[in-house]
Amino acid sequence: MQASKEFLFGKELEWEQVGPGLKRQVMGYDDHIMLVKVDFQPGAVGQLHEHHHSQVTYVESGVFEMTIGDEVRTIRGGDSYYIPPHVMHGCVCTAAGVLIDVFSPHRADFLPSSPPQV
Repeated sequence: MQASKEFLFGKELEWEQVGPGLKRQVMGYDDHIMLVKVDFQPGAVGQLHEHHHSQVTYVESGVFEMTIGDEVRTIRGGDSYYIPPHVMHGCVCTAAGVLIDVFSPHRADFLPSSPPQV
């Protein structure tokens, strides 16, 4: 089984730059679940995409125009959303913020030395 350490401290974890104004930290995982912190600056775009994972996200802070399937909604700190497997989704950050993503199973493509996952 692939898993992170039991204790992970945000100040000790590296951020991975994944796009302009967009970075993430993998906060813990095993084969079945993964927690990821994503920092967005205004104007940063989470490109439309889909994956086989179930995803639940908590909006820690900021404001985002979130697209899930054919629906676009404004979400803010304190909100959350669920994305079923294989549903197109993405967002545009309109005020700097942080999203806390939970994936099941884990996103192997977010780990070092992993082939891209489709």
